[in-house]
Amino acid sequence: MVPNPALGVVYHWLGGLASGSFYVPYRFVKRWSWETYWLVGGVFSWIIAPWIIASVMTRNLPAVLAGTSGKTWFWCFFFGALWGIGGLTFGLTMRYLGLSLGMAIVMGLCAAFGTLMPPIFKGEFLSEVLGTTSGRVILVGIAVCLLGLGIAGLAGICKERAMPPEERQLAIKEFDLRKGFLVALLSGVMSACFAYGLAAGDPIRILTMRYGTPPLWQGLPVLVIVLLGGFTTNFIWTVLLNTKNKTGHEYLSRELPQPPQEIALPQPIEETAITGPTTSVLTTAPAQVLRESVRVPMTANYLFCALAGVTWYMQFFFYTMGETQMGTYKFSSWTIHMASIVIFSSLWGIGLKEWRGAGRRAHTLLALGLAILIGSTVIVGYGNYLATLSPAG
Repeated sequence: MVPNPALGVVYHWLGGLASGSFYVPYRFVKRWSWETYWLVGGVFSWIIAPWIIASVMTRNLPAVLAGTSGKTWFWCFFFGALWGIGGLTFGLTMRYLGLSLGMAIVMGLCAAFGTLMPPIFKGEFLSEVLGTTSGRVILVGIAVCLLGLGIAGLAGICKERAMPPEERQLAIKEFDLRKGFLVALLSGVMSACFAYGLAAGDPIRILTMRYGTPPLWQGLPVLVIVLLGGFTTNFIWTVLLNTKNKTGHEYLSRELPQPPQEIALPQPIEETAITGPTTSVLTTAPAQVLRESVRVPMTANYLFCALAGVTWYMQFFFYTMGETQMGTYKFSSWTIHMASIVIFSSLWGIGLKEWRGAGRRAHTLLALGLAILIGSTVIVGYGNYLATLSPAG
């Protein structure tokens, strides 16, 4: 198959759109704890969608997975599990640094490590990246992407500063730069492990094409194993939260108790010569605890979680398609993916009015950051195009 980097960039944009959009259906889940709807959606993201789509789009998936060496299985699963840790620690980063600064640091580290480490690990960085024109153009695109992420993060910081002090304190209750940066470092590096898992699955790509899978779908069996590793990490954590918070019953309960409320009973009118005999006069009323149950929209919750989970999976469905079009420098796909996620998630934020009242400076920086990120995907795509013109790039 002849690579088509321009088409690859489009596929990666579609993946970024899916990643930037997947959380929207979760907004319609009612009366479930985070750990409950995250695990339900995750079952669709990491188990159901990968197996069904790979079974339909590739040839003889069970035989391919059975014929994969234990070593390849281990590394794909292992890096998937590490990626799961990165996703879970992302929440801690937001807790200590806030959304904007935390997102900029994590996404920047994830883009840099996820893009550059595979060719460095394979020993190809000096010869095939620094040593070629196309490789150097791709490095420029990566640098531009990091610049765009930094400016987008700065826009977010300006947005947070424009918030009233009480709202800012509520948004970042436990700001801690040192602790936050260390957690962000862990989250960024661990999140980049997804790219390592995909790279470790190259033998699976070769094997599935031998069974007759079209090259465009060669990455789908790899996702089955990598996402199984991610599911394992997330499953353990969410079940622990279910146990700690006593929320495990939410998966099956159609009614949930409301938190008990103390309702003050109306005070009796003091009896007087006019209202009646002056006996048993009460000047205070005891509080009465009322417990009510609320109905849970179980069917809707499961449907919205399924929609969110499948949408999340589609980011890597398109990602693996985009990789097949990038040619020699498919590792650069990770940079385009990270840039696309920030672009589309920011656009969703604008559409959902999250930037209302942020101020002109924040809006200007956001627009500049998004324009630079879009430019970075074009530069990386152009670098891959140059590689298709001659073997030496």
